[in-house]
Amino acid sequence: MADRTHHENPDDSVLPGHTDTTDALLRELAAAHGVGTTYWGWDGIERSVAADTLRDVLGALGVPANGIAEQQRSLAESRLAPWRRILPPVVVLREGVPGEGRDVHVDVHVPHGSRVRVWIDAEDGSRHEAAQQENWEQPVDVDGVLTGRATFAVPGHIGLGWHTLRADADGTLAQCPLIVTPGRLRTSARLAGRRSWGLTAQLYSVRSARSWGIGDFADLTDLAVVAGEQGAGFVLVNPLHAAEPVPPVEDSPYLPTTRRFFNPLYLRVEEIPEYGYLDAPGRAEVARLAASLQAANQSRDLLDRNAAYAAKLAALELVYAVRRGPARNRQFADFCAEQGQGLEDFALWCALAEQLPPSAPEWAGAAAHPDSPYCAEQRSTLAARMDFHRWLQWLCDQQLEAAQRSAHQAGMEIGIVHDLAVGVKPGGADAWTLAGVLARGVSVGAPPDMFNQQGQNWSQPPWHPGRLAESGYAAYRDMLRTVLRHAGGIRVDHILGLFRLWWIPEGAGPGNGTYVYYDHEALIGILALEAQRAGAIVIGEDLGVFEPWVRDYLAERGILGTSILWFEHDANGPIPPEHYRQQCLTSVNTHDLPPTAGYLAGEHVTLRESLGLLGRPVDEERAEAAAEQEAVLAQVRARGLLPEGGTDVRTTVEALYAYTALAPSALLGVALVDAVGESRTQNQPGTSTEYPNWRIPLAGPEGVVLIDDLPANERFLSLLGTVRSALHCATDE
Repeated sequence: MADRTHHENPDDSVLPGHTDTTDALLRELAAAHGVGTTYWGWDGIERSVAADTLRDVLGALGVPANGIAEQQRSLAESRLAPWRRILPPVVVLREGVPGEGRDVHVDVHVPHGSRVRVWIDAEDGSRHEAAQQENWEQPVDVDGVLTGRATFAVPGHIGLGWHTLRADADGTLAQCPLIVTPGRLRTSARLAGRRSWGLTAQLYSVRSARSWGIGDFADLTDLAVVAGEQGAGFVLVNPLHAAEPVPPVEDSPYLPTTRRFFNPLYLRVEEIPEYGYLDAPGRAEVARLAASLQAANQSRDLLDRNAAYAAKLAALELVYAVRRGPARNRQFADFCAEQGQGLEDFALWCALAEQLPPSAPEWAGAAAHPDSPYCAEQRSTLAARMDFHRWLQWLCDQQLEAAQRSAHQAGMEIGIVHDLAVGVKPGGADAWTLAGVLARGVSVGAPPDMFNQQGQNWSQPPWHPGRLAESGYAAYRDMLRTVLRHAGGIRVDHILGLFRLWWIPEGAGPGNGTYVYYDHEALIGILALEAQRAGAIVIGEDLGVFEPWVRDYLAERGILGTSILWFEHDANGPIPPEHYRQQCLTSVNTHDLPPTAGYLAGEHVTLRESLGLLGRPVDEERAEAAAEQEAVLAQVRARGLLPEGGTDVRTTVEALYAYTALAPSALLGVALVDAVGESRTQNQPGTSTEYPNWRIPLAGPEGVVLIDDLPANERFLSLLGTVRSALHCATDE
C-alpha cells in the first residue's frame, strides 16, 4: 500500500499552540459538507476520524481544506452558497407532506426588494402558482449585493412525478427539478397480511443442458417456471449489470462497468428471432460454438466467463448480420429512442473499449469524456459497432421481459427481483459517462466489522452528493428505470449507502476512511417513486453497521428490510423469529456466507483463516462460531423442529428454514444452494484474486445440478415442501 499524502501548509503552523482550534475548524468544515468526523464501530466504540482522512475526503468533494486560511474560506463559501442562486439545485418532497393537503415551503434568493413570481410546470402539462409566504429573515450581503430570502409554498396537491419549479425575479429566470415522491411505497401494501417465499440464486451459476457454460436469461425463465410451479412468489437473482464489452471480463456481478445496462453474457443466442433465419453454415457455426461450451455444464470446475462470452459474441455477430423485418426494426428503433442519450454514450464506450485497452492514454486524453471532439468523430467512425452494442441491449431487454412474463404465467405474484449493486468499476462505462456526478480520489468500502475484521475496499467511485443533486438526480433515475423495466422487485445492495457511504482515500487502508452522508430523503424518495411507477417492491439490504433510526425510516417509506438468521441477535443471544420484522425478507443465509451446509461445518472460519483475514487466533474464532450456531440450534430444538442429538446436515438445513418461517416477515428467501445441498462459498468478502469469487457452479453432494434436474430433485423438492408446509402452519396459527 502506498504512503498516504499529507497536506502540509504554512498556515497550519502560524498559530503555535492552536492545534485544538485548527482541528475544530477542520471538523466544522467537514460537518458542513456531510463528512463524518467520528463513527461508531461494530464493537460499540466511538472512534475519531483522522485529520488527514478529513482533508482527503473534503478534497474529493472539491472543498479546499489545507490549512486554516483555506478552511475558513471554504466554510464561508459553504454558508453563502445557497444565497448565490435563486432556486436550490433540486427540490425533492413527499406527496402530502408535511400534512394532508398542506403546502411545502421553498426558499428563493433574490436581490433585496426584487419582485418574485414562482410557479410549477407539472409533468402532465398543468401549471400551478406558488404563493409567497411571510419571511422576516434579514437580507445578507452576498458578493456586495444585498440579497433577501423569500419563501414560497408549493401546493400540496401536486401529484407524483418529475416537475419543474420556475422563478422570475424582475426578469431574471431560474428553474430546477421538483420531484414529488410517495410518502410510502404503495406497492408494498399488497404484501400486507400475506406471506410469500421465493428462491434466491446466482444466475450465472444456474445452468441447464442448453446453457453455454454460464446460466443465462433462458435459464432464468425456466428457473422461474420451476419455482412458480412449486408455489414460489419470486426469484431473486444477482446483479445483471453489464461487464466489459469483450473478454477478459470481471467475474464479480457487484463490480460492473455500468449499473444501467445489462450483461449480454446472459443472452441465449437460440432465443433471438433472427437466429431462425441463419443460413445453414451460420447455424452450424452457432451449434459448434454452443457445443464447445455445453460439456462444461456437467462439470463442478470453476466457471469460465471469458470462454463463454467469446463464443457468444462470435455467434451474436452472425445473428446480427441477419436482416431484420420491418416490425423488428421498428421495435429496435423505439427501444433506442426510449433509452436516449444514455444508450448512445454506453454504446460508444463499448465500441471504444473494444479498441482501446484500459491503460490506453486516450482514456485520459482525447477520449476522456464522451463529449470530446475525438469522441464526436468516433461516433461516426464507430457507428456500426455502436449499433451492434445497442442491439445487444435490446435483446437483453426482450429476454428479460420474457422471463418476467413467464414468471407471472407460472403463478408468481412478484416475479423476477433484480439486484442493484452498490457501485461500478473505476474504469468502466458509468465512470466515463457519469464522471460529472462521481467523486475522484476515493473509493467505497466498509469499516472493520465482526466478519471482515480488516474492513473492505470495494474499489468503486461513489456518487458525489453535491454534483448528483446539481444534476437533478437524472443519472440515478435513469439507472433505476432501466433495472425496474421488467422487474417485480429490486433488492438494493447495501441500501445504507443511500444514507451514508464509507469513503476511503486513495492509498489508505479500509479502516482509514470516514462516512460521507447523502440526502437520503431524496434518494429513497426517488427509489420509491420509480418502483411505484414500475409496480415493483423494494428490498433494502440493511445489514452491517447502521444508525438505529435508519430501519424505522425505511419501514416508514414502505421499503422492506433484510434479516439473515445468523445475524439476528442482541445482547441476550439469538432473537426469536417471532420478533423479526414483518416488513422484511428473511433468509437463513446470504451470498457473502457459505451455503448453510458449509456454514454449519465452519467453512467461513476455515476459509478466512487460510486467507489471513482473521483478526484473532483461529481457535477463538471457531469457538465463538460454534457457540453462536449452537445458540440458534438450541432455539430450533426448543420449538420441536430438530430432534436432540446428532442429525444429518440436510435435516438441520430444513429445520432452520422451518424456523425462519415462524417469523412474521412478508417474504422468505430460500437459497437455491441450500435447496440442492451445495457447501462451497460463492464469495468471500475482503478478497479479489485470493479466492475464486463468483465462479462456483451450482452443485450438490452428488455433483452438478442443472435446472433440468430440479423438477425431480428430491432434496430440492423436500426443502421447498418444508417451507410451504411451515408457512402454511404459521399462517394458520
